[in-house]
Amino acid sequence: MAYELPPLPYDYAALEPHIDAETMKLHHDKHHQTYITKLNGAIEKHPELGSKKVDELLADLNAIPEDIRGVVRNNGGGHSNHTMFWTLMAAAGDGVGGEPTGAIGEQITKDFGSFEAFKKTFNETTANQFGSGWGWLVFKDGKLTIVTTPNQDSPLSQGFYPILGNDVWEHAYYLKYQNRRPDYLAAWWSVVNWSEVNNRFAKAKK
Repeated sequence: MAYELPPLPYDYAALEPHIDAETMKLHHDKHHQTYITKLNGAIEKHPELGSKKVDELLADLNAIPEDIRGVVRNNGGGHSNHTMFWTLMAAAGDGVGGEPTGAIGEQITKDFGSFEAFKKTFNETTANQFGSGWGWLVFKDGKLTIVTTPNQDSPLSQGFYPILGNDVWEHAYYLKYQNRRPDYLAAWWSVVNWSEVNNRFAKAKK
């Protein structure tokens, strides 16, 4: 079974002006597709792995044959991270942008004091991720925690369940924001799909 590029759940321009259409085209059609192509090439060498979902592979990297482990870590991570990333954003509407409501809003307030305090810490932590990587809100042992990962490493490989994540590879923002990563991070909250974050939080608690 070959892994496939999932379609964007919205138009390329749907996240304007916060994320431009050209960036979305390149990010989804080119970068994400490249991760999938390389992952499929690795899995061809060990077809018994092809029946597993990519998140299963990432959750137990030690079980991946050593000759393709690095490729699965990097490109499987890229596929998993981006598949989630697209769903964590949406065009303006109910449950998009602003402060979160529902269970995730309550948990953020409980663990960080307020949404503004959480957002400030998330932005600062993620802005300081050296080089390429991701900023994450993860859930473990009944508590939300902010972590970062380098490159395309998945929190799943560290035993964390990602609730929310933002891509800070330059290809995610450079056309519009150039080297101004903090500006991109600040704007990104306007397109966060809190309904999907709540869905992921519900799954994490099971």
